Amino acid sequence: MSNLLQIALYVSLIIHVVLIGISVWRVWWGDNVIDRLMGTELVTTLFLAVLVLVSLIFQDSIYIDVALGLAALSFIGTVALAKYLADEQMF
Repeated sequence: MSNLLQIALYVSLIIHVVLIGISVWRVWWGDNVIDRLMGTELVTTLFLAVLVLVSLIFQDSIYIDVALGLAALSFIGTVALAKYLADEQMF
């Protein structure tokens, strides 16, 4: 892997980790439940991006598989939580 690509991947990884920190702060200090739900979704999306970047840096495809599984679980969890917030009942 070229040196320039390696530097770009590490810089992108640092930026994503900083953005995860900002998003976690928004989840922790959110004004209402909707802000916290959106912050949680952003944290999981950024974490998926971090997993893909780590997969590119280490050149190991297992991180992509973990990212796909986490994306599916995140989607189902977000839909379930949004339904619970809307109807005040789970099923």
